[in-house]
Amino acid sequence: MRYEILLAPGAVRELNRLAAVTRSEVRAAMEEHLRHQPTRTSKSRIKRLRGIRKPEYRLRVGEIRVFYDVRGRTVEVLAIIAKAQAERWLAQEGVPDAEGSAGES
Repeated sequence: MRYEILLAPGAVRELNRLAAVTRSEVRAAMEEHLRHQPTRTSKSRIKRLRGIRKPEYRLRVGEIRVFYDVRGRTVEVLAIIAKAQAERWLAQEGVPDAEGSAGES
């Protein structure tokens, strides 16, 4: 199944701020991993976040983290963040589960 990838306005701004080489790597990774199997987790690339309801998933692209949700056939990219800021972004923007706390697991 082919998924549509939608970027939030903030994610577009964050993507455009990246160096051209990094931006190209992030776009290629999103196309490769999010276009067809965005919920397929792996040890190193895609992780389902625990203790957090939104965002549901994180894609790792080198030192960049792409946080996203999957709704039907749509992947909603919420943020594209450097690894160093990912924990702080999750604490501010993440929506915790009723039973857990926000954090990248």
